[in-house]
Amino acid sequence: MRAWLDRSLGAAPPQSLTGKAINYLASEWPRLIRVLDDGRIEVDNNLCENAIRPFVMGRKAWLFSDTPRGAEASAKLYSLIETAKACGLEPITYLRHIFEKLPQATTLADLKALLPWDIARPTR
Repeated sequence: MRAWLDRSLGAAPPQSLTGKAINYLASEWPRLIRVLDDGRIEVDNNLCENAIRPFVMGRKAWLFSDTPRGAEASAKLYSLIETAKACGLEPITYLRHIFEKLPQATTLADLKALLPWDIARPTR
């Protein structure tokens, strides 16, 4: 593909759609091939896209967040939900758990034990 790109640079007028596309590919080439340098890098960003989808879908539902406190509360709740998901927990089960246990938490250790990454995962 790089050989084709090198041959194609300058073949189309730079202001044409094809020329713009070829120049864009050339300018983004180092980022495009970065995945070849480290096998841990994902080829796409689907995981990130899927993680933010609830926020995008919830925009209209957030109209009630018309104050900074409401927006902050929403952000905290969605952060808990998304972190629970990232830790392999079912969000509603996790929220029930912390809402039941939080009133009995009296120490910092008790609070830390309620964090999503410290909750025991269900066995399969």
